[in-house]
Amino acid sequence: MNKLNWLQERQKGIGGSDVGAILGINKWKTPFEVYLEKTEPITEVKEQSEAAYWGDQFEEVVAKEFERRTGKKVRRDRRHFKHKKYPFMVANIDRRVVGESAVLECKTANQFLAKEWKDEEIPASYLVQVQHYLEVTGAEKGYIAVLIGGQKFIWKEVERDEELIRMIINTEKEFWKLVENKKPPALDGSSAAEKWVNEKFKIANEGEIVELDSSYKNKLHEYFELKKREKEFKEEINQLENQLKNDMGNAELAHVPGFDISWKQIKSSRVDSKKLKAEFKDTYDKCLKESLSRRLSIKEEK
Repeated sequence: MNKLNWLQERQKGIGGSDVGAILGINKWKTPFEVYLEKTEPITEVKEQSEAAYWGDQFEEVVAKEFERRTGKKVRRDRRHFKHKKYPFMVANIDRRVVGESAVLECKTANQFLAKEWKDEEIPASYLVQVQHYLEVTGAEKGYIAVLIGGQKFIWKEVERDEELIRMIINTEKEFWKLVENKKPPALDGSSAAEKWVNEKFKIANEGEIVELDSSYKNKLHEYFELKKREKEFKEEINQLENQLKNDMGNAELAHVPGFDISWKQIKSSRVDSKKLKAEFKDTYDKCLKESLSRRLSIKEEK
């Protein structure tokens, strides 16, 4: 099975890496984004992010180190698991632990996320991922091993939590109904949701007016308050960035305990449209491409 076919197969169910987002506890992905991943046609394989690429490359390293640290043996298991009762619950595990009813999940993490693994802590999104795998495979326990910042290795044992598993199942059932009925979850602030709603209502019916629910009055007051705070935050961020640049001077790199800072030279080339239009107007006119978009504008009545 090639990568494209594998991605298309993943659309047929909810995998472990989807669970945290569906539950609303994933920092990097929302339920709406997962919904689009399950319902939008996949025609090409997008380039992996750097983090995802290195996560794949270091999986074997993490698995081997887990064996060395624990004395346990693990084996690859490339089967595509499906829940016996709920076939939309699927799993592709990293490793099985030999001689135990257990699975191993291998992770890599940025050094700035080390605090999320402190003491007995496990990031919530990864915890529910392992619980999902335990339920789908029927395993009694899980292990999670992580390489943090390329230099710190941690492994932890995860016991089955039947109460948490029931909550996961119920949430996945409700989410899968939305997928089957092509009914999207509530819109959120993600770029995916923004793109979806902009594409769905790309053409404006000129002159058409709709009366929105009166509850929008409070929402719009909140909107203007948020925009005001956004401007204030932006100014504070800019002030800090300007201070950093001033103190770095012409240096390309700076270091503060716990932080690496770079202010690098970036070369870019772009077309001088004014010059092109002035000197090669015919070519400029031929290369113009019209595009349609809509701009949202909100004004308070006087």
